Amino acid sequence: MAEHNELGKQGERVAVKYMAGIGYKILEQNWYYKHKEIDLIAQKEDLLVIVEIKTRTNDDWELPEESITNAKIRFLVDATEAYIMQNNIDLEVRFDVIALTPENNDWKIEHITEAFYPPVN
Repeated sequence: MAEHNELGKQGERVAVKYMAGIGYKILEQNWYYKHKEIDLIAQKEDLLVIVEIKTRTNDDWELPEESITNAKIRFLVDATEAYIMQNNIDLEVRFDVIALTPENNDWKIEHITEAFYPPVN
């Protein structure tokens, strides 16, 4: 497996542990819709949280929330609607980004709540 793929998998494990540790119930990890995936779907109280996980080798690049394209946002919104319909969910939805960077045998975690809003049609 390529080194960047392994780093991404490690980052996803760290993000899941982080979210669970701050009180989120993990509903789905790597949930697929039309051959693409939502990294993490979680719930906290009456809030459904869709999480895009960005793992980087360093934080010198663009801001994590800036790396999410309009096409990715449209996909996440469509996939979230499908997930809500399939699971008969009636919760408010929030889109977050978790940015992870390995740092001194640990992880730098940046949790960006409300990283973006669904486009208005």
